[in-house]
Amino acid sequence: MSSLIVPPIQNSPRDDAVALYRAFKGLGCDTAAVINILSHRDSTQRAMIQQEYRSMYSDELVNRLSSELSNNVKKAVLLWMHDPAGRDATAVNQALSGDMINPQAATEIICSRTPTQIQVIKQIYYAKFGSYLEQDIEYCTTADHKKLLLAYVGTIRYEGPEFDRMMVDNDAKALFKAGEKKLGTDEKAFIAIFSGRSRAHLAAVSHAYRITYGNSLKKAVKSETSGSFEFALLTILRCAEDPAKYFAKVLYKSMKGMGTDDATLIRVVVTRTELDMQYIKAAYIKKYRKTLGDAIRSETSGNYKNFLLALVGPN
Repeated sequence: MSSLIVPPIQNSPRDDAVALYRAFKGLGCDTAAVINILSHRDSTQRAMIQQEYRSMYSDELVNRLSSELSNNVKKAVLLWMHDPAGRDATAVNQALSGDMINPQAATEIICSRTPTQIQVIKQIYYAKFGSYLEQDIEYCTTADHKKLLLAYVGTIRYEGPEFDRMMVDNDAKALFKAGEKKLGTDEKAFIAIFSGRSRAHLAAVSHAYRITYGNSLKKAVKSETSGSFEFALLTILRCAEDPAKYFAKVLYKSMKGMGTDDATLIRVVVTRTELDMQYIKAAYIKKYRKTLGDAIRSETSGNYKNFLLALVGPN
């Protein structure tokens, strides 16, 4: 006999809208109630709650959240209210505009997303902000870093698992010749291969490089390039090999040492929750012998901590 699992009672978007409205009423905001509702609703549900809220109260829920919440919990909740692609577009736009330009944050998002994701981000970016992603990259970045990002967002790459063994060996050889073998570096070759090949292909190139030349391709990138260009190449390579391991490391570094890099912590937790958080948590505990939840618990506090923990989910 099969045991029947009863799904939890789902609140209707209308009930959620009413509960949120009540949480905002009176003196101060019942932030715990707001977090409890929104952190447990998926992208579609959040969109429906926003629609209901608008039609019932002639007000935008995000505007209300923006005036009721503050500091890190406000930043995290507002980013969470978008759908995944809208969130990426918003985070990239924040990183490429305003007073606090942060090309590294934009680079991390762009270079860790699939070609399909990038196409959607580009469309939403233009619809939301009235400028092309390429224009803002052009304006905010320089030199080889700029060339790589423009090539990366402009190339439709294959997304399947197959690759051509001969092409892989040729690319490994081309990268060796462009980097370790010559005096100086042929950045053009790195840009062409890193922006033009699929993830499966690049992971195979990395493997072939190590076997043929006895050095890791990551080490070669580190010794041959620097700054934002190096960061972009490494992000592409690490996400080709294992995106979950890459993001576990980004999260670890955001909480390591004195103080917490909250901008990075928020960006990664919020943008990966609906994509691959289970894998990131597994990679985190494997590498750092501590759960991601415990790390967040010791580095954050209050409603901000509770919201991130609700998104990350149980250990």
